[in-house]
Amino acid sequence: MKDQRHAISIVVADDHPVVLHGVADVLRFNSDMNVVAVCSDGATALEAIRKWSPNVAVLDIAMPGLSGLDVLAKIAADGLATKVVLLAATASDEQVARAVAGGVRGIVLKEEALTELVQCIRAVAEGRQWLPLARVNAALERESKRRSTSQRLTQLLTIRERQVVLLIADGLSNKEIGRRLELSEGTIKIHLHNIYQKLHVNNRTSLATLAIGHRDELVPAGENLRS
Repeated sequence: MKDQRHAISIVVADDHPVVLHGVADVLRFNSDMNVVAVCSDGATALEAIRKWSPNVAVLDIAMPGLSGLDVLAKIAADGLATKVVLLAATASDEQVARAVAGGVRGIVLKEEALTELVQCIRAVAEGRQWLPLARVNAALERESKRRSTSQRLTQLLTIRERQVVLLIADGLSNKEIGRRLELSEGTIKIHLHNIYQKLHVNNRTSLATLAIGHRDELVPAGENLRS
């Protein structure tokens, strides 16, 4: 029988029932772990964390509504002591950067054995981090470069030029872009010439590829170019 006074208290949250209950069952099997709440969404997980103040919260990184990253941010904002371990089927560079900046203590990929998660939780409960350093460092480096490029794009291009670039990324011709922006086709060609000069690209494909990777940052405030 477990001595719950000394067990690691844990809240588990995942929007996939099979994963959620599979993880919870494996953790319950360990005598040094006490699962105090099993949650199918981030909002419920946050309520449970505030109620139980568990040692560790194991959260799916990409739940709808409040994601694991959102819950991590709220835990930090509330000054709660609960340490967060994020579960991820995959994790983008941006997600990894947000997690590290938010104070995540562990990241475990769902493809890894659940024994990896058990070891991670024990390490995190003891005050250590459990982060795949090579993967995390590579992700942080790529995300830093991406943000630097995004900043350069927004600084170099005017709002009108950014609109043109985004519409090119959507596959529109010069004539279609002109119609969308209520400009002549000749004016669009002038904008394109200026854009190529500023960004040191020489064809639409390269420009579209660049724009797709930085779409969120390029969209001018209040614009919806897809309408």
